[in-house]
Amino acid sequence: MSWRRYGASAEETQAAGEAFAFVLRPGDIVLLSGPLGAGKTTFTQGVGRGLGVRERVTSPTFTMVRQHECVNDLGIMTLHHADVYRVGSLGEVDDLALGELVEESGVALVEWGDIAPSVFGLDVITVVFVIDEHDGRTLEVDGALSGREAALDAWAQS
Repeated sequence: MSWRRYGASAEETQAAGEAFAFVLRPGDIVLLSGPLGAGKTTFTQGVGRGLGVRERVTSPTFTMVRQHECVNDLGIMTLHHADVYRVGSLGEVDDLALGELVEESGVALVEWGDIAPSVFGLDVITVVFVIDEHDGRTLEVDGALSGREAALDAWAQS
């Protein structure tokens, strides 16, 4: 089963991310996919706001992974924001050890994660961004979400 939410603007995409933060649990890895400019970083900024990140969330394109301290009641202490667009091999993605990082009460959002899904395994969440002719975005969420159906239903209806 998958859930969809539409955002007509960057602000609505960010609001979708902020609301999505409350669906997350410690240890989650979320693979974000879509074309350049689809809103992956904007969505992650919203997730950061929802998780209580106080610093600015920016694209980790050249640093590959940025870590942000979170302040919330969800048990999530760190947001790991990765961008694997510029990696040269699956081995480089594996070297990021995101699975190990999230074990410490963290979550990881991975931009361009669809280019290396085998590295992350089956227990991931996917968010696919589709841009329409009006420059709006449809976000489609799928993956390892058992037990979160009610929260995702609420997210999709917002």
